[in-house]
Amino acid sequence: MRRNTPIVLLSVGHACVDVYQGCVAALVPYFIAERAYSLAVASGIVLAASLLSSVAQPVFGVLTDRWAMPWLLPVSTLLGGVGIALSGLSGSYPLTLAFVALSGIGVAAYHPESARVARIAARGSHRAMGWFSMGGTVGFALAPLMVAAVVATGGLSWTPLLVLPALAGAAMCLPVVRVLQERQGAGGSRTTPSPGSDDIASFVKLSLAVVFRSIAFIGLSTFISLYVRQRLGGSMVTGTAALTVLYLGSTVGSVLGGSLAARWDRVTVARRSYLVAAVAIAGVVWVPGPAVYLFVALTSAGLYVPFSLQVTLGQDYLPSRVGTASGITLGLTVSIGGLASPVVGALADATSLQTALAPLALMPLLSWLFFRTLPEPSVPRAELADDGVREGSGAAAKPG
Repeated sequence: MRRNTPIVLLSVGHACVDVYQGCVAALVPYFIAERAYSLAVASGIVLAASLLSSVAQPVFGVLTDRWAMPWLLPVSTLLGGVGIALSGLSGSYPLTLAFVALSGIGVAAYHPESARVARIAARGSHRAMGWFSMGGTVGFALAPLMVAAVVATGGLSWTPLLVLPALAGAAMCLPVVRVLQERQGAGGSRTTPSPGSDDIASFVKLSLAVVFRSIAFIGLSTFISLYVRQRLGGSMVTGTAALTVLYLGSTVGSVLGGSLAARWDRVTVARRSYLVAAVAIAGVVWVPGPAVYLFVALTSAGLYVPFSLQVTLGQDYLPSRVGTASGITLGLTVSIGGLASPVVGALADATSLQTALAPLALMPLLSWLFFRTLPEPSVPRAELADDGVREGSGAAAKPG
């Protein structure tokens, strides 16, 4: 397998998993239309996907720190797809929540192991990690288009067709799994902690910054479709277009973040991006007319420039627990943002969507405050240079 092939496959596989995170928000308007859910009740579906994921993802991170489990990649991809595929088949709200939660568990199982494997394949390159992260944002961006093509045509009863990306993604994972299993055959299945001391205080600050970023992005992704339809007086397509712009902007942000970090340090890039995001969200809420699409794009780019950088920062702050760091920065802190969605929905029911979305402009400013005191960790590149047996087990080679 060529050197760059694992990153390419992992990026495509990442898209096939994160499309199901995007599907949750994209399905909300259809659940409201077909089942007459209130905004608060509909946002509970987002909560269901986030709640179990927030608990499960760090657990999978701890497990991947102890044992290499590349087989989780195809299995979790299928689980994420099956949950969403079943979510539209029953009119029962509890069953809908259960199926969406099942998908959330699949997504939770995927991310810590894939981030560990991607870090190995990237060999410390911020650009490579940016491409890996971009795969996930492409999946988000395709989700509303895929849901619109399927559900707008046949209704919620057609959601089983949404399993197709999971089948493709699982197939993409298999060559990577095969290579890793061959290599770990010589080195054993346990992982070995990377050298270096853990900076727990910085990791906690980073995690809090990611929490506030997540509240802003998930809050917008849940309600931006409905909000833009209200603002512009358009059809379902008008709202779907806004959600697509939100997700497409995140793909640009992911790649741009890796490139900018190659020129400046990660902490500086993240700080400046959060200031841009705060101004952009204010524009989404208060600037009238079609200009809302421009501010949606700026918002998603501003929130996603730091995304892959935060993953590698977390891994560098906790070098002895890379899987745990990945599980928290990709999972627990991100999923906590989903817990705020019902609050935003309840406030929107009581007042208006514009009033409910306005506080989201403060979230990037809180992230910026935490980043102001974060150091840029210095990580010897030798840690990630070994392409030998340890790559299969997930451990970095000791320098020297």
